[in-house]
Amino acid sequence: MAVSRPTENRIVKKVYQRLLIFFLGLPAIVAMVVLLPWYHHLAFNVLTVIFSALGAVEFSVLLAQKKLCISKAEAAALGAAIPAAMILTESFGFNGLLIPAVIAGAVSWLLLSRIFSRGDALDSSLNRLVAGFAALIYPGMLMAWIVRMSHWDNYASIIILTFLISVFAADSMAWAVGMLFGKGNQGIIPASPNKSIAGFIGAIIAPILVGLGAALIFPEAFIPKYGLPRELTPAAGAILGLVTGIAATLGDLGESTIKRSSGLKDSGNAIPGRGGVLDSIDSIALAAPVFYMAFRLLFVRP
Repeated sequence: MAVSRPTENRIVKKVYQRLLIFFLGLPAIVAMVVLLPWYHHLAFNVLTVIFSALGAVEFSVLLAQKKLCISKAEAAALGAAIPAAMILTESFGFNGLLIPAVIAGAVSWLLLSRIFSRGDALDSSLNRLVAGFAALIYPGMLMAWIVRMSHWDNYASIIILTFLISVFAADSMAWAVGMLFGKGNQGIIPASPNKSIAGFIGAIIAPILVGLGAALIFPEAFIPKYGLPRELTPAAGAILGLVTGIAATLGDLGESTIKRSSGLKDSGNAIPGRGGVLDSIDSIALAAPVFYMAFRLLFVRP
C-alpha cells in the first residue's frame, strides 16, 4: 500500500528529529558524565533533578485531566525533592536519614497546608493531596536511583553510561525495528496500540548487547559476585541488559497508560520528536532502580 505524501513527510521529520537528538543529545550527556565527574557527578545529577522536576510538572498536567490538581510550582518542588536529597547524601556527605526526612516534610506540607482553607479550596483538598503524593513519587523517587549510582567512585562513569546507553538503545531499537517490521503485529497493548511485537523484541535485544559489550570492554567494572569465574562476566552483563531492557519497555508502557487515561497524546511538547520531558524519561525512571539492584546482585563493588 502506497504511503501518502503527508504521512511520508511526518515519518521523515520524525526520523530527522530522533537522529538529531541521538547525535547531539546523547553525546552531550556522555560528555557531561565523562568530563565532569567531580563531587560524585554533581553536574549530571543536577540535570537529573531538573528533568525530574519538569517531568513532575508534566505529570501534574496529566493528573489535572482527572481533577487531581496541584500547582506547577508545587509539582516541580515535589518532583525534585527526593533526587535533590539524594544528591546531598551522595555528593556532600549528608546523613542518609535526610531522604526520609524530606519525604516526611513533603507529606506533612501536603497534609497541613490547607487546614485553614474554605469553600472550593477545602472541597478540593483531597484531590490536591492525591496529586501531591503522586508528583512526589513519580518520577522523582525513581529518578533518585540514577543519583545513587554515582556513589561507586572509581567506576561510576562506566556504570552510569552503561545504564543510559542501555535505555537509549532499547528505546531507539524499539522505534526503528517497529517501523521496519512492526506492520501486522501491532495492537497487543491497548494503552499503546502503535507498539509492535517486533519493536518489543528490538527493545530487549539492544540492551542485552550493550550489557554484554560493556562487560567485555570494562571487565574491571564488572566483576561477578559469589566467587563466580571471570569467564561469566559477559553472561552477567547480558542479564543486566536484559532486565534493564524489560524495565525500560515497561516504563514506556506505564506512562502510555497514564496518558491514555488522561486523554492526552503527549505529556508535553518540550522535546521535538519526543513530546514532553516525561515522554523522554519514562523508560529511564522505571529502569533506574531495576538496573541498580540488578547490578548490586550480579557484580562486586568496592
